[in-house]
Amino acid sequence: MENTLSVIPLGGVGEIGLNMTVLEYNNDIIVIDAGLMFPEEDMLGVDFVIPDFSYLLDNREKIRGVILTHGHEDHTGALPFLLKEINVSVYGTPLTLGLVKEKLREHNLEHTKLVSVKPREVINLGVFSVEFIRVTHSIVDGVGLGITTPVGLVVHTGDFKLDPTPVDGQLMDFHRFSEYGERGTLLLLSDSTNAEKGGYTFSEKEVRRAFEDIFSNTQGRIIIATFASNIHRIQQAIDVAVKYGRKIILCGRSIVSNAQIALDLGYLRIPQNMWLRLEDLNKLKDHEVVIITTGSQGEPMSVLSRIATDEHKHIKIKDGDTVILSAKVIPGNERSIGKIINHLFRQGANVIYEKVSEVHVSGHASKEELKLMLNIVRPKYFMPVHGEYRHLVYHSMLAKKLDIPKENIFIFRDGDILEISAEGARKNGRVNSGRIFIDGKGIGDVGEMVLRDRLRLAHDGIVLILLGIEKLTGNIISGPEIISRGFVFEDASQEVINSVKELLSNTIKGLDKELISDSSLLKARLRSTLKKYLRDTMDRRPMILPIIFEV
Repeated sequence: MENTLSVIPLGGVGEIGLNMTVLEYNNDIIVIDAGLMFPEEDMLGVDFVIPDFSYLLDNREKIRGVILTHGHEDHTGALPFLLKEINVSVYGTPLTLGLVKEKLREHNLEHTKLVSVKPREVINLGVFSVEFIRVTHSIVDGVGLGITTPVGLVVHTGDFKLDPTPVDGQLMDFHRFSEYGERGTLLLLSDSTNAEKGGYTFSEKEVRRAFEDIFSNTQGRIIIATFASNIHRIQQAIDVAVKYGRKIILCGRSIVSNAQIALDLGYLRIPQNMWLRLEDLNKLKDHEVVIITTGSQGEPMSVLSRIATDEHKHIKIKDGDTVILSAKVIPGNERSIGKIINHLFRQGANVIYEKVSEVHVSGHASKEELKLMLNIVRPKYFMPVHGEYRHLVYHSMLAKKLDIPKENIFIFRDGDILEISAEGARKNGRVNSGRIFIDGKGIGDVGEMVLRDRLRLAHDGIVLILLGIEKLTGNIISGPEIISRGFVFEDASQEVINSVKELLSNTIKGLDKELISDSSLLKARLRSTLKKYLRDTMDRRPMILPIIFEV
C-alpha cells in the first residue's frame, strides 16, 4: 500500500540466528542485518543456513542499503550471498566492516561499497534517515538504530545488554534512546534472546575475575576456546595472561584474522613481544603459556576438536593442562560440546565450562534490562525480535506489564508483514520466506526433501535392488541381487537378504510381461512390496532404490 511503512522480518523471529529485517515505504527499502544460522542436529551435511531473501531479489531496484548492527555471524553471515545477487552499499561501524571485508574477500566481492559510520552519525537512504546508537554487547562496536520514516520513528535495538563496566569503556548511549522516547517512538524492535531470564545480565568484566582465579591456581598450560569475533573476551584473556606472565598464542585462522583486524583498528591491545607464533610453543615452559583458540561449539574441524581427538599437529593435551570453554552453548550443539569435554578429560586435561564456573556471561539483556529499554523508548507499537518463539512471548508479556496494549504487540513469523500508516498498525499478509541450506559450494540445492532422505539414510540405511531384464521379451536375465548399507550387515544377516531375494523373485513371477517391460512400473512395485515387508517384519524403513538394467 502507498504511504504505508511495511516491516518484514525475513529471519530472526522464532529462531536464534538468521537475523534480517526489511523496512519498506513506497519505492524505498532498507535491510537491517543479513545473518546465518548454524545447522541443527537433523540438518545432516549442511554447513550453515541463510534466510530466503527472494523478496529482496524481486524488489532489488528499491533497495537503498544494507545496515549492519554488529559483526556477529548471525547478523552478517548471509551478506556475501545477498551481495552476489544485489549490488548495494553496506553500512556499519569500523570493526563490523573490518570483519565483513575479510568475509567478502573470500567470496571475491571486494568491489562492494562499504561505508563506515560512527555512533550518533546519521545517514539518509531514500525516505529513511538512520542514526547509529551505541550499545554494549559481547562484541565491540555494536549499535542500535534510530530510524526516521515518513510515518514516524522506529527504534531497532540490535543485540544489546546494559553493561555498566564494558571492557572498552564505551557505555551504552541511554541518552539517545531516551530522546527517541521523548520524541515519541512509533515502533520498537527489541532483542529477545534472554527474555525468559530474570534480573540483569552480568558485566563482561565478571569473566575477568573467573579467569584470574583460574590463572592464579594453575601451573600447567591454559587453553581458552571462545568465539573468534568476541574481541572483548579475547582482550580479557590477554590482559589476565599478561598479569600472570604468560605468553599468548592465538591458534585458528579466524581468530588470528579477527585479532589482526581488531589490532589494526585499535580495538585490541597486545603488549609487544607477548604474542608468539604457534611454532614457539615447544620453547616455552607450561606455566608460561596461554593458547586462545576456536571450537567452543564443538565444530568438527575446529582447533579445539582436533586437539581433543589428538589430531592437532602442534598441540597435544597432557596432564596438568587446563581447558576453558568461554562461550555459551548454542542450542543444538550440546551433544558435540559434551563429546569434546569428555575427550579432553580422558586425555588428562581439567576442563572448565559455563556450567561449572563463571567463565562466560551473556551479551544479551535479561528481563529487567528489557523493561528498562521499553520504559525509556516508550513505543506505541512493539515487535519482539531475535529469539525463539517462547522468547518473543516472554518479551511480549513484559511489554504488557508496562501497559503497552495487547493489540499493539506483534509476535510474528518470518515473512509476516506489519503495515503501519496514519490509520494504525496491522498484520497484513506474507512474503516468500524460509531457509536456504548451504552445503559446501551448493546454495539452495539441499532442500527439505534432501534432508529427509539424509535422515532416512542415517536412521535406517539403504537397500539397492539390482535386476537385469531383456527389453524385448521382458524376461529376467539376472537378479534380483540385494546390496545394503546401514541396514543390516550382509555377511551376518544372510538369512534376511535371502528372504528378501525370495520375496522379490516371487513378486516378479506373479507379474505379467507387459508390467515387467515397463521399468518405472516395475520399480514402483518392487519398492512398495519390499517397503511393506521390511516395515511389517523388522519395523525398519530404509531407503529402497531399485536399479533395472535393460539389455
